[in-house]
Amino acid sequence: MNTIRLTTTQALVKFLNQQYVEFDGRVQKFVKGVFTIFGHGNVLGLGQALEEDPGELEVYQGRNEQGMAHAAIAFAKQKHRQQIMACTSSVGPGAANMVTAAATASANHIPVLLLPGDTFATRQPDPVLQQIEHWNDLTISTNDAFRAVSKYWDRISRPEQLMSAMIQAMRVLTDPANTGAVTIALPQDVQGEAYDFPESFFQKRIHHIERRVPAKAAIHEAVGLIRRKKKPIIICGGGVRYSEAAEELKQFAEKFHIPYGETQAGKSAIESTHRYNLGGIGVTGNLAANTIAKEADLVIGIGTRYTDFTTGSKQLFQHPEVEFLTINVSVFDACKLDAVRVVADAKLALLALTEELEHIGYRSGYTNEIDMAKKAWKEELNRLHHVRYRQSGFQPEVAGHLDELLTEYSDFLCSSLTQTEVIGAINKWIDDDAIIIGAAGSLPGDLQRMWVARRPNTYHMEYGYSCMGYEIAGALGVKMAEPDKEVYAMVGDGSYLMLHSELVTSIQEKKKINVLLFDNGGFGCINNLQMGHGMGSFATEFRYRNEETGRLDGSLIPIDFAQSAAGYGVKTYKVHTLEQLKEALEDAKQQSVSTLIDIKVLPKTMTHDYESWWHVGVAEVSRNPKIAEAYKRKEQQLQRARKY
Repeated sequence: MNTIRLTTTQALVKFLNQQYVEFDGRVQKFVKGVFTIFGHGNVLGLGQALEEDPGELEVYQGRNEQGMAHAAIAFAKQKHRQQIMACTSSVGPGAANMVTAAATASANHIPVLLLPGDTFATRQPDPVLQQIEHWNDLTISTNDAFRAVSKYWDRISRPEQLMSAMIQAMRVLTDPANTGAVTIALPQDVQGEAYDFPESFFQKRIHHIERRVPAKAAIHEAVGLIRRKKKPIIICGGGVRYSEAAEELKQFAEKFHIPYGETQAGKSAIESTHRYNLGGIGVTGNLAANTIAKEADLVIGIGTRYTDFTTGSKQLFQHPEVEFLTINVSVFDACKLDAVRVVADAKLALLALTEELEHIGYRSGYTNEIDMAKKAWKEELNRLHHVRYRQSGFQPEVAGHLDELLTEYSDFLCSSLTQTEVIGAINKWIDDDAIIIGAAGSLPGDLQRMWVARRPNTYHMEYGYSCMGYEIAGALGVKMAEPDKEVYAMVGDGSYLMLHSELVTSIQEKKKINVLLFDNGGFGCINNLQMGHGMGSFATEFRYRNEETGRLDGSLIPIDFAQSAAGYGVKTYKVHTLEQLKEALEDAKQQSVSTLIDIKVLPKTMTHDYESWWHVGVAEVSRNPKIAEAYKRKEQQLQRARKY
């Protein structure tokens, strides 16, 4: 057996260079590059290997470990999981910073390879710098925190363990049903240890992303269920995008006269203007989708995890005889809601169902309900686009909370812009093929409801984990995946403050992204949640501490976000009117560097619920009668929800 003597991390780099994927006959490199933040735990091991011979791997310099890992996740998501990035950090705090990103990847079923440095396998220098010691178990390190949020976890305590570990890592990273974060912890001494690796370990490997074929019995059962139903609705989930099954879904909907709603991950699999596309469904869904969903007697979930936001905490579907049919490559997700399940690739399952339903001549029983629902939403959307603030008699979309403070906000922000009119204007003025990115706050709800995606795969929302701070890092990852398109991060002031360090990486790499920052002076989404359930405005507005009350209810804190970004070399704009917004968007298109548009919008001018409910924890006992009433409402709604 021929061997080659390499260090553990030199072998790792050589191995990664030889990994390819095949999907529908297309073969490409699987690992495009490595995001790095070097420290003592990885610079002399993996860092040395990458410096000496990176092969075709591109090496990127991150600014924050969580941020660079989120960029890697967004890259893989935009690539439909067919190409990935790896991320390496030092031991201790650097590794811990990636734990959140690992959870983001696993929650969303997006592959990412994490390579954190670890403490010494020999334990000779213990406790090494940044090591946590557990008196009862010296094998535990910071990297054990990744176990709960990784789909595969391993620690390389000897060089020869790398071989079996990486083969298992590739298995998970290329598995459509169970992919997510893969963590390979690398003790810093082992990184530099040499071993005679067999040359066969470095042979070219092509991993086939297989389309799981639906079982005939499952298709037969599904057809039997559909033929008994008059008003089915489809839920288009992220699995439709990753399977690249958009055309099959369009044809299915058209042939059998079945409308579909979109999850956050599924939105823009098909353009919003398609006749049977109702738009976003669920807690952050629109009037059309939720109206049809309430009366549906069958829910056909395709590539969806049925999160609480999709099902309205299992309360959205109110037909007394409603049943569920799920098409999913994951048997775990397919079993949810006690559904009849087709465990298969979305495209192949739709093709099989189409053939059988055509054979029996099926067509749904809808008459004009679909068109009427879409017409009502079109009218409501037009109203939202034209919501204008006026000092006298103005009622915000989220009313009864801070109504009396809107004048203060308008004067402070020097703006009368509402969030819904700004979103409508942006949707109109940016290019049809531009890609928008979001993740947290009130914007995901507004965007799922209001955004009209005129081209496929132009809406990129991380809502499986709804991680604040994903937006800007995610925009960088999307730009790396789609370098020829304009990319816009839709971010609130709270998320921007949480994490925006990869703006610098975008400047460094000359990967232009556009940040559309909505500044409403606080954590507006959670302010809505607390006040909508009987609380006051408590620690969610950005206000100074009041010396008299001791609470955070003083005057508003002025933050110049444009100035902060300008210090990084970003081209910035300040927007207080629609005219300024249009000018900024047009000028930003001409720039070659990243841009940030600081848009001052009034709080409480985002969209609110449309025929939906969200189950949240409410205090059962309180001296506040409003909270007692909120608890009563919650219990009443819970009685209308499915138990499992």
